[in-house]
Amino acid sequence: MGQLDGKTALVTGGTSGIGLATARRLADEGAYVFITGRDRDRLDAAAASIGAHGIQSDISKIEDLDALAEEIGGHGKGLDVVFANAGGGDFATLADVTPEHYRDNFDRNVAGTVFTVQKMLPLLNEGASVVLAGSTAASEGVAAFGLYAASKAAIRSLGRTWAAELADRKIRVNTVVPGPIETPGLTGLAPVGQKQDLLDGMASQVPMKRLGRPEEIASAVLFLASDQSSFMTGAELAVDGGQIQL
Repeated sequence: MGQLDGKTALVTGGTSGIGLATARRLADEGAYVFITGRDRDRLDAAAASIGAHGIQSDISKIEDLDALAEEIGGHGKGLDVVFANAGGGDFATLADVTPEHYRDNFDRNVAGTVFTVQKMLPLLNEGASVVLAGSTAASEGVAAFGLYAASKAAIRSLGRTWAAELADRKIRVNTVVPGPIETPGLTGLAPVGQKQDLLDGMASQVPMKRLGRPEEIASAVLFLASDQSSFMTGAELAVDGGQIQL
C-alpha cells in the first residue's frame, strides 16, 4: 500500500524539475494527482508520463486559479495535499531592478502562492497538508538575487501564519526549503556557454559538494504530505546538503 492511497493531490508547476518529480512520487504512493503548467504540450506530456490529470493554468492569473478550483472541485474528492511549487526568478542587482522584474518575481512567487492556496481552501479536506516551496536564498545574501530571495522569505512567513489560521481544520502547512537542485529552472539562469560553470560554482558552496536532485525534494514533500509528519506544522524542512545549516 502507498502512503497516499485514496488521497487527492495538486502540484502546481508540475511539468518539469521538482514539480514533475514530486507529482510522480505522489502518484507512485497512490494519490490521484492534478498538475498544472502554462504550456499545453509540456503539460500533456508530463501528465501522460505519470498518469496525472493535467490542467493548463498560470498561477499569476486569478481567472486561471478560479478555473483550476472549479475543475478540481468537479472531481468530487476535495484535496488532501497541495504542493504550491510553481514560481521562479532571475538575477538582477539593485541597480538593475525594474518594476517589471519586481512584479514578475512577486506575482509568481508570492501572489501566485497566496491565491493558489486561497482558491483551494474550500476544497481542502480536514487533515489536509499544504506544502509551500521555499528556498535557501531566503536565508542568504546572494548578490543579484535580492528580489527572488525576498519573495521566498515572504513564503517562509506566510507558511507560519497559515499554519496558525488553519489549525482548527487540522490542516497542516509546512515549507520545504531546497538548496541548489539541478533542474531546468536552475540551468536556465546561466548565461550562454556558462551552464557548467554555474552548476560547479553552486555545488562548491554546498558542504556535500554536489547539487541536489529533484527526486530528493520529492521525497521531502512526500514526508510533509503524509502522516509521517503528522506532528509538524508551521515548520521549514531544509533539503540543501547542509548549505544553510553548517
